[in-house]
Amino acid sequence: MSAILLIDDDAHVLAALERALRQMLREAPPEIEAYADPFAALARICEREFDLVICDYMMPQISGGELLRVLKDVAPHTVRIMLSASTEYGTVVSAINEAGAFRFMSKPWDATELEQNVRLALALRAGQQAPPTPQEQEARRLEAEEPGLLQVRRDADGSVIL
Repeated sequence: MSAILLIDDDAHVLAALERALRQMLREAPPEIEAYADPFAALARICEREFDLVICDYMMPQISGGELLRVLKDVAPHTVRIMLSASTEYGTVVSAINEAGAFRFMSKPWDATELEQNVRLALALRAGQQAPPTPQEQEARRLEAEEPGLLQVRRDADGSVIL
């Protein structure tokens, strides 16, 4: 079961977002926690692992960009989506480059775009958690037995150096 954390200082936006997510993900209902207080949300993510965080950019206590930068350090494997009424270029760049946002979406959001981005984010997170394939397991076993065994050195023309 997926775990999603929503952060927005507007209770109406939180309720609408939660309703939309529950509707679009009803075949595999996620656990959703919603916070109007970004510091309470930060405390919660320190207690529990979330697969996805959807965060507003403009909040009075702290910007969503700053919050996502902290979340990037505290929970690096959690996928982050930024929501904002602002489409200012600097806001978008900051959210993606500095805060490590997976996607930036404008408010009001398009339901189809929201669903596509949430599904992609959850699939990305599931891929991070996927068990290793038999080939990966064998490669790890061989590397543990003989360190460097799987590293291939090549010369300038691409020939293998023995």
